[in-house]
Amino acid sequence: MEQFKKIILTEKEMPGQWYNIAADMPNKPMPPLHPGTKKPVCEEDLHAIFPPEIARQELSTERYIDIPDEVTNLYHTFRPSPLFRAVNLEKALGTKSKIYYKYEGGNYSGSHKANTAIAQAYYNKKDGVRRITTETGAGQWGSAMSFACNHFGLELLVFMVKVSYNQKPGRKLLMNTYNADVIPSPSTLTAAGRKILEADPDSPGSLGIAISEAIEIAVQDPYTKYSLGSVLNHVSLHQTIIGEEALIQMEKAGDYPDVVIGCFGGGSNFSGITFPFIREVIKKNRKTRFLAIEPSSCPKLTKGIFTYDFGDEAGMTPLLPMFTLGHSFIPDKIHAGGLRYHGAGVLVSQLLKDGFIEAKSKMQRECMAGATLFARTEGILPAPESSYAIAGALDEARLADIEGVSKTILFNLTGHGHFDISAYEKYFANNLPDHELSAAEVEKALAKINPIDCR
Repeated sequence: MEQFKKIILTEKEMPGQWYNIAADMPNKPMPPLHPGTKKPVCEEDLHAIFPPEIARQELSTERYIDIPDEVTNLYHTFRPSPLFRAVNLEKALGTKSKIYYKYEGGNYSGSHKANTAIAQAYYNKKDGVRRITTETGAGQWGSAMSFACNHFGLELLVFMVKVSYNQKPGRKLLMNTYNADVIPSPSTLTAAGRKILEADPDSPGSLGIAISEAIEIAVQDPYTKYSLGSVLNHVSLHQTIIGEEALIQMEKAGDYPDVVIGCFGGGSNFSGITFPFIREVIKKNRKTRFLAIEPSSCPKLTKGIFTYDFGDEAGMTPLLPMFTLGHSFIPDKIHAGGLRYHGAGVLVSQLLKDGFIEAKSKMQRECMAGATLFARTEGILPAPESSYAIAGALDEARLADIEGVSKTILFNLTGHGHFDISAYEKYFANNLPDHELSAAEVEKALAKINPIDCR
């Protein structure tokens, strides 16, 4: 067995551009629609909540976009991130397959979210914005945005999904340390939040609700803008630095993945690791598979429908062509708070529709078992979100052994789980319940959608 490997890049080897997969997709995604007129949005429509450059990137079909020097300088405090060969995990499994993981937890936020937080804070500062509002599920995005905003001299107001706010007090304190104000959502601060609380005073909240609250505040002040941590095209764009680095690192390792895996909430980390490799499939006819692993309690890719839907609960965002369970859907209280989102990003949705990617759903106990094995063999405590990618990688290795073949498996380890230790406590105490969305629950959720023709 080969010795443990860590494939690193120098600062000079870090790619200087983000990759926009929209340029190479055989079937371009349908446009987002204005929530009022139902007509395709233009850049100017997005200026109410985004600075001009973010609006431009959101609708762009330009293949590569240069990373600004100010962003690169801050990236270099933690990028390029390492790629590891999981030799000890392979030994524990007794597998013939090779397992690699790209580790995104070695930065100030402990997750991949910093890659787009820095870029978004920079573009907002450049446009004269003074304050940003945003949402956060498990807190990784809020943590990432907190430091980025503080670095560029911006105020930040974070609406944190209430179930995660209560489960993960350390995340709130980290955001406070980085000078952000954090509000549990739903809250009484907004009309959207008050409406939810009137209907359900004990609402655990959802990313869709938190997004509605953040947007409501943002549109009331011309010097305040809104920032999103996943789903949208510009977020996926910024995350492709992950996959672009991984391509170079796999080449250095003298290897190439047969399958690339990511956990799936809205799609940002999955897009980041897979899009540059999907380009290789489209442009060079590579045979790599791409596998998105989502929670069984929030299975928008495997049980949702493809239609236009809102990105938030109150219906304030543009209508997006996506796989969705409906914007009013409230997922179960799983610990992988970053995966508790009702819809999938537009680009990923189109790629799934066209057969470029695959999707699988998993229960949280199986995923936490995989995360525990990974921690004990590789020495990194994974975030609950990343446990889904780990479980997917273990499945692929075990299946390969049954089939008598050897695969090269690459997955994105999106971050560490130091702030999520309570999830492990519950797992060890056998107090972490599984939940699979039933057919009746799916039907009930989908019945609330007003479908728009997506043919």
